[in-house]
Amino acid sequence: MADPRGFLKVRQRETQPRRPVPVRIMDWKEVYEAQENGVLKRQASRCMDCGIPFCHHGCPLGNLIPEWNDLTWRGKEADASERLHATNNFPEFTGRLCPAPCESACVLGINQPAVTIKQIEVSIAEQAFEGGLVEPLPPARLTGKTVAVVGSGPAGLAAAQQLTRVGHTVAVYERDDRIGGLLRYGIPDFKMEKEVLDRRLEQMKAEGTRFRAGVDVGRDVSWDQLRRRYDAVVVATGATKPRDLKIPGRELDGVHFAMEYLVQGNRVVAGEEVENQIDARGKHVVILGGGDTGADCLGTAHRQQAASVTTLAIGKQPPSERPGHQPWPMFPTLFEVASAHEEGGERTYLASTVEYIGENGKVTGLKVAETEYVDGKRLPKAGTEQVIPADLVLLSLGFTGAEESGLPEQINAPFDERGNVARDGEYMTATPGVFVAGDAGRGQSLIVWAIAEGRACASEVDKYLMGSTILPAPVAPTDRAIAVL
Repeated sequence: MADPRGFLKVRQRETQPRRPVPVRIMDWKEVYEAQENGVLKRQASRCMDCGIPFCHHGCPLGNLIPEWNDLTWRGKEADASERLHATNNFPEFTGRLCPAPCESACVLGINQPAVTIKQIEVSIAEQAFEGGLVEPLPPARLTGKTVAVVGSGPAGLAAAQQLTRVGHTVAVYERDDRIGGLLRYGIPDFKMEKEVLDRRLEQMKAEGTRFRAGVDVGRDVSWDQLRRRYDAVVVATGATKPRDLKIPGRELDGVHFAMEYLVQGNRVVAGEEVENQIDARGKHVVILGGGDTGADCLGTAHRQQAASVTTLAIGKQPPSERPGHQPWPMFPTLFEVASAHEEGGERTYLASTVEYIGENGKVTGLKVAETEYVDGKRLPKAGTEQVIPADLVLLSLGFTGAEESGLPEQINAPFDERGNVARDGEYMTATPGVFVAGDAGRGQSLIVWAIAEGRACASEVDKYLMGSTILPAPVAPTDRAIAVL
């Protein structure tokens, strides 16, 4: 029987036994291996077939992709690293974690596979570290100005490094016990091992950036106190309020937000003991949401030896090829297969979750229905309800904005209608000297946008403190040229 909407798999579960994930021991090391140098150079040489490059317009950072591709092809590793770092503070992060909108904008992608820009980027970065080319760049002199950066994710770290290098004394505040934000506790090691983060932090410390972990600004110290102590403050706290699914049974034990699960998993991998850890071992796991965070949960559940893992998405399965309404050089929405999907599990689309089913206060299943579109709205189709087993449900439905953390009450920094900290065209809030960068100001977005905003915000902070700046400003706070995932 034809099943064009892809819902048949859900309906079949009533009569077919669930297929368990094969029991196998999987480590937490990065899953991708380094590319062979000859293949790397051939890919870089393909970039030279381009007439007018669009790749650096597809990248919010404005990376000089044709330049460092040419240098890679010619074997000039040091020069390639210099051009790569000229626009990107952390290419070893983006080369692993960015979905590469630059490749979607590659001219060769019009009629053939795009250049593997992301792989070349991470290879240049790794060769630079291995060759001792990544060195601290402390300022030649200090300005006497002080800046507090609140949040140590990619936006906060990028802003801090830029401001430190022009001579300001910068302190980065982080409420967690270790620096790194989502890079530390949100990204599993199989996507980026934490030594990659730690070696960059060592460079920043050697440059003069100061780190203050375990300080929850808004509680341990007020925003007003911070503003009076420093000449400028950068809010880079991210968009960490998770989107909930409040349907019957939400109170059952075993239903958790994805980030709660991932943070605990990362802590355990780091050698910490987590009391009452959310563990997928031996359980039927259902992940609601088909994005990158859901894939991270999938890979983590595999490594914890779950009995089965199913990902449910309410929307239609994206196409495998670029759709007509998203022509080159736009960033298309495509059906993507991450490494975690290749490892196993089931993916089902057009599945609406109707109710969490439970016994004795614990979740035991999910009632799901086929999704139908009525007046542009996605609704469960009556008569298609089925119950699937679920011992652990992970909500990976995105985020609704930044946490307030005392900002509106302690300082004049209101939120806009989208749940983000309001700011003007210079990244500044209603309080002079208080700036906002990254997801806290633009909403949930890509790592490459976070770094770009951190760099641009640093430029505005430097201008505010000194009257002018030499720092680049790759993007404006209202620039939304690239689609947000």
